[in-house]
Amino acid sequence: MSQLRFDNRFVAHLRGDDRDGGGVRQVHGALWSAVNPTPVPSPHVLAISREMLATLGIGEAEAASAEFAAVFGGNALLDGMRPYASNYGGHQFGHWAGQLGDGRAIMLGEVIGASGQRWELQLKGAGPTPYSRTADGRAVLRSSIREFICSEAMHHLGVPTTRALSLVATGDDVVRDMFYDGRAAAEPGAVVCRVAPSFIRFGHFELPASRGDLPLLQSLVRFCIGRDYPHIDPDSPNALGDWFAEICERTAVMVGHWMRVGFVHGVMNTDNMSILGLTIDYGPYGWVDNYDPDWTPNTTDAQHRRYRFGQQAAVAYWNLGRLAGALASLEPDAAPFHAGLARYVEAYEGTERENAVRKLGLGNFREGDVELMRSLEQWMRDAEVDMTLFFRGLAAIDPESPMPDTLTDAFYNDARSAAAQPTFQDWLGRYRERVRHVDRSARREQMRLANPLYVPRNYLVQQVIDRATAGDPSGIAELLDVLRRPYDERPGRGVFAGRRPDWARDKPGCSTLSCSS
Repeated sequence: MSQLRFDNRFVAHLRGDDRDGGGVRQVHGALWSAVNPTPVPSPHVLAISREMLATLGIGEAEAASAEFAAVFGGNALLDGMRPYASNYGGHQFGHWAGQLGDGRAIMLGEVIGASGQRWELQLKGAGPTPYSRTADGRAVLRSSIREFICSEAMHHLGVPTTRALSLVATGDDVVRDMFYDGRAAAEPGAVVCRVAPSFIRFGHFELPASRGDLPLLQSLVRFCIGRDYPHIDPDSPNALGDWFAEICERTAVMVGHWMRVGFVHGVMNTDNMSILGLTIDYGPYGWVDNYDPDWTPNTTDAQHRRYRFGQQAAVAYWNLGRLAGALASLEPDAAPFHAGLARYVEAYEGTERENAVRKLGLGNFREGDVELMRSLEQWMRDAEVDMTLFFRGLAAIDPESPMPDTLTDAFYNDARSAAAQPTFQDWLGRYRERVRHVDRSARREQMRLANPLYVPRNYLVQQVIDRATAGDPSGIAELLDVLRRPYDERPGRGVFAGRRPDWARDKPGCSTLSCSS
């Protein structure tokens, strides 16, 4: 891995902490603190992403080496790495939380990949930092598997996302109280190497703004525009507004993809919002089984359901408003921020139209298509219908002579589905008229490319976690292999496309998850 070339612009151009190393503290006037990963007893690689290895120019033989395990387990550094934890704040569940920062994530450095693209390499679970507060800076195997699998699955689904390079077991145990009920237990530890062009978050801008540190805020804005949005001239009088508007649009596109595939982030705090519009921080996320816009997988959010599936677009808008409030410290004219938020609304409404057309195979958009989709979603909720299986099954029926029994695998509750049949028949009639002049093969292909067959359902990932915890990590690569081609039917892989089994309805890890990792 000596061929890796690092270009650590974040630490080279932005003000860092005067004090090196650990020790939890409030860090003022700085955007990062130098800190090395804490070594672990016995790092060994459990899984790698072949795609990210190739992107970074690392050979698969190198990924099997002891050096690779040592570096990406936190026991060694390569020449050119400058590890640090970054300093940011955030609104958590709607309330300002002050300084947060990378409490268990340590950046190794910025590497220039095989194609010349810049990537930040970050270890999650690599030990304590100045921002760890009362935590130990470690991560457990179950949450690390979830992050590794979902990061790569989202990429293959076509959703803007951070990536994962590797999953390394540490050889030690980490004590966690999974559901904060006083029953803490030791779990195997692990480290994920996360990869992204940038891990800068909304909260990076909120913290200096909240402290009145406008020079630090200004330097970060100029840096982010120059490095991550190089097509925008930072010296242009419209730079701030143009940049914010593009952040808004990228965020809308990202959330639109979440809604298309049935992904629920689970903890959309502003410190978990990427400045590049990437899905970031895979904590208590979940995948919608039976369609329910009120469902959230996060036990912390069980009462208020702030981050429920159907609320994600509105929360993203609210979060962008908090970012606008921070940036307004540099721009007294509110017009550019209002324009940016309006662009978010316009862009998200565009994703709703596109999702309706693609998921239903309508060819091109017409007035009434979004309403057609919304009425279907209401029926799916009432009938307790599996979102993923229904849309795949809908593509297979002949609209001229529909056979609803071909969709029976998508129903979870026979009584509810029977009661909702008249509504569904009425909807099918409307759908038949809408697609009457759409080429059948084109309709099916349009739907196939928009509606995945394989997604990392909560229970599938939990089965992988259970096997790995018992000493068999082979399920990680097995599931990831299926998720590499989520839109293609794979002979012999039907077990990965089944609806949620009854045993998983209320099982922890399958229906409810916590922030504990």
